[in-house]
Amino acid sequence: MIDLYERLYDAAKTGQPVCLCIVIETKGAVPRHAGSKMLVYPNALTFGSVGGGQVENETVDAALRALKTGQPEILRYTLDPREKNAVGVCGGDVTVYIEPQSVRPVLLVLGAGHVGRAVAKFAQMLDFRVIVSDDRVELCTSEQIPGEVDFLPILMSEVPEHLDINQQVYIVGVTRGSDVDVEGLPVILEHTPAYIGLIGSLKRWGTTKRGLLDKGVASERIGLIKSPIGIDIEAETPDEIAISILAEVIAARNS
Repeated sequence: MIDLYERLYDAAKTGQPVCLCIVIETKGAVPRHAGSKMLVYPNALTFGSVGGGQVENETVDAALRALKTGQPEILRYTLDPREKNAVGVCGGDVTVYIEPQSVRPVLLVLGAGHVGRAVAKFAQMLDFRVIVSDDRVELCTSEQIPGEVDFLPILMSEVPEHLDINQQVYIVGVTRGSDVDVEGLPVILEHTPAYIGLIGSLKRWGTTKRGLLDKGVASERIGLIKSPIGIDIEAETPDEIAISILAEVIAARNS
């Protein structure tokens, strides 16, 4: 078991997401006793065991979900074959607690202009993993945006090929124009992030919305987008706009 804790420590040190699964209660005949532990990684590889068989398979599935949502969960299984929802034949009951570890929310900034750079600057102070994407390669550099920032110098439509857009991803769209959004957002909207907002006036948003509808994007998917982005603090400078945007992102994360 020392090896398991060493692996857990290594994951925390390197920022590698992993889910800790612990058998916290048992009743009757079960394959593993209370205190048995297992680590589940995002690629579904495991270390340790909570009992094998269907109990373990379902625990792995739940752990993978938890790594996407960042939320812990308690799972209760019966191994009594007389029960309809039994996952085994040993006859007892097992309760497993799963807790995702080292899961930092991702802030994906689409657009590396003045506002995008300001958002990336302040987001680093808020414990987000910051990723900046822009097809203008010269803007996606540590010279332009210093600090602990990852870059995706690609078209917006290619982003999902490089990033799993799940419920731990918050998207801030601060691109250079509605045409960029209309071309790139349809693929983004095939996924469900925790939050997605777009910068611009109501007029720009109207143009973007019509363009997305013309491309066949469903209204309910378009409804995921918050635009204009940010809370109203009469912001004018890029830094002020970034703070108004991040305030809205924080509210979404905390709720």
